[in-house]
Amino acid sequence: MLNIKPIARKLGSTDGAEIAEAALVLPLLFMLLLGIVWFGRAFNIYSTITQAAQQGAITAARSSCVTCGNNPSIDATVENAIAAVLEASSLEPGQIKEAPKPGLLPCPSPPAPPGGCTKTSNNIWVCRTMQLNPSADLAQPLQCGTAVSFQYPFQFYLPFTSLNMQKIILSAQAQSRMEN
Repeated sequence: MLNIKPIARKLGSTDGAEIAEAALVLPLLFMLLLGIVWFGRAFNIYSTITQAAQQGAITAARSSCVTCGNNPSIDATVENAIAAVLEASSLEPGQIKEAPKPGLLPCPSPPAPPGGCTKTSNNIWVCRTMQLNPSADLAQPLQCGTAVSFQYPFQFYLPFTSLNMQKIILSAQAQSRMEN
């Protein structure tokens, strides 16, 4: 006759181990999935602000003309183009932070009018008639254009980690050739 008590005792003791293993592994798995979601959101915001900077640079380049110079209304048009892209992704344009001024050289006067960098009221740097390819290579023609740069904050929400409530600043800069 088969003695069932030892088998039942072995089966009963493994149930508690499985629950303990699940209690240890599931929170770690949940934190891993939550981290993937938040890093994905940070990448989405970075992609959005890069696209916004590109749209702003294109707008600034197309608004340039020989007699315009640094026109404040063009800065407002650039701000509106950037805000439209940010708002399309449910980002708040009012959270834009000032980026360091781009280190570009102005174009010489013959190819384009003298330009410079201005900071808009929304902390966006708009640099007009700047050298986009400053190099010593004379085989490559000089390209003048505009550059737009700004920064946008992002805050992680990862409880029980060192990244919880950490704010990172995402930078966006884009250049566009001037169209005459």
